[in-house]
Amino acid sequence: MGWLRDETGLEKNAANYVPLTPLSHLRRAATVFPNHLAVVYGTHRKTYAEYHERATRLASALQKMGVRPGEVVATLIPNIPAQAEAHFGVPACAAILNTINVRLDLDTVAYIFDHGEAKVVLADSQFLNLTEAACAEMEGVPPKIIEVPDSAAGFPASGKYKTYEELLETGDRDFEWIMPQDEWESLALNYTSGTTGRPKGVVSHHRGSYLMTMGTVVSWQMTLNPVFMTIVPLFHCNGWNHTWMMPLLGGTLICCRDITASAIYNAIADEGVKYFGGAPIVLNMIVNAKRGERRTFDHTVEVFTAGAPPAPSTLAKIEKLGFNVTQVYGLTETYGHVTECVWDEARWGELEGADRAAVKARQGVAFPMMEYITVMDETMQQVPMDGLTQGEIMIRGNCVMKGYLKNKEATDESFAGEYFHSGDIAVQHPDTYLQIADRAKDIIISGGENISSVEIEGVLMAHPSVSLCAVVAKPDEKWGEVPCAFIELLDGRTASEDEIIQFARSKVAGFKAPKRVIFQELPKTSTGKIQKFELRGVAKNLD
Repeated sequence: MGWLRDETGLEKNAANYVPLTPLSHLRRAATVFPNHLAVVYGTHRKTYAEYHERATRLASALQKMGVRPGEVVATLIPNIPAQAEAHFGVPACAAILNTINVRLDLDTVAYIFDHGEAKVVLADSQFLNLTEAACAEMEGVPPKIIEVPDSAAGFPASGKYKTYEELLETGDRDFEWIMPQDEWESLALNYTSGTTGRPKGVVSHHRGSYLMTMGTVVSWQMTLNPVFMTIVPLFHCNGWNHTWMMPLLGGTLICCRDITASAIYNAIADEGVKYFGGAPIVLNMIVNAKRGERRTFDHTVEVFTAGAPPAPSTLAKIEKLGFNVTQVYGLTETYGHVTECVWDEARWGELEGADRAAVKARQGVAFPMMEYITVMDETMQQVPMDGLTQGEIMIRGNCVMKGYLKNKEATDESFAGEYFHSGDIAVQHPDTYLQIADRAKDIIISGGENISSVEIEGVLMAHPSVSLCAVVAKPDEKWGEVPCAFIELLDGRTASEDEIIQFARSKVAGFKAPKRVIFQELPKTSTGKIQKFELRGVAKNLD
């Protein structure tokens, strides 16, 4: 087998080795699908030829502003066309894209500007005040501000800065894209949620994003010209890399600035949306939509959901509405989803109701572009695949980050044992399918017994009055910790604390049932994740 190895003298050259990059997808689409509709946002309807030209002008204009290869260009933009164009235009001038969560506080945005050393920031007019204040709080040199107005949404230009369209006018349509010389070159910088301490800067590379787009196409069983809606914020894992994926198939990207049930139903009915990704809270929104918000449609909508295990009751309800949901799992450090619950019709086709939903709620097996994902114990040994023994999800593959920017200690810790340590606690079934039990920090230890908050949440979501819930640990003098439930009720529905507790006790062992129930609106991130760290703070101070 020696002839397969490099000692033969065979070498890479321009004919047999081209660094993998998602930039290739849009360059190809401009030639293969030039007149096909690429991006839609209200009256903004651009073909692939136009999409490519706008991204090219952006790359050229940024270079003329002084942005050099390897420097960071930040954005504070919701899911509108400028954010999609930045995904190609920024790396096309060899800069690194840093999409910043628009819901972050002033101090954190200032920290990210400083830590990432952004040279330019593209800022939506709605978030211009935040951008300006963050720049003023920085210790280093603030980025140059380019304003991205959205008059149709009620956010016109302030007149204080060059606008995005004015910036594009300065760009050269014949600008030659700067493609990576090495696919390990940095493509994007994304910051973790930072619920404890400062957020960490996750650095991704061209190879990983390219392979993510390829693997997603296979897993979602996509064909040419899909119509896809951006519900996952493009500042969250770059929208799970779906925007980079769409040109691969000549797909149409439907931008959605404000995520509402009516916006989702309208896009499905009017634009023919067939694919989108979203957190379980989005599924909940669809299931609980009012009659006036719903529209009829005659096709199945394929949905990837992640962020937290969706309640089996929610999955059971949404299928009846025309949505086929696939549970996926991943982290910012893995570019988004890296496992999927591949449905086996032969084994599970006859399952119905709660039994069917329970299987669909599993996080599943590795995506085709990943190498190995499993559950290990504290000694880095495989746990028994019995569906009961808990361990940590360990990940290996090309869609794992390069590391944390300027944080070697955290990088080394996360890669100990040559696997990426997810921090998520799971069991593994005999068929190798993973199922998350909890985040390590969310496990409730009561009287020496481990209680999965995810399990209790799934039970409570089946109550007819519950819209959304979260379960966290409440300190207890006798047991150490006990479950405490925070609940949002459906409009027009009522429930008492005792009713909820008794409902839980009818479904699970008594020690797992919540000992306190608080009815309130749940704090959420922009991606729909419930901010349990805030709820833990509330629970800590309860009597």
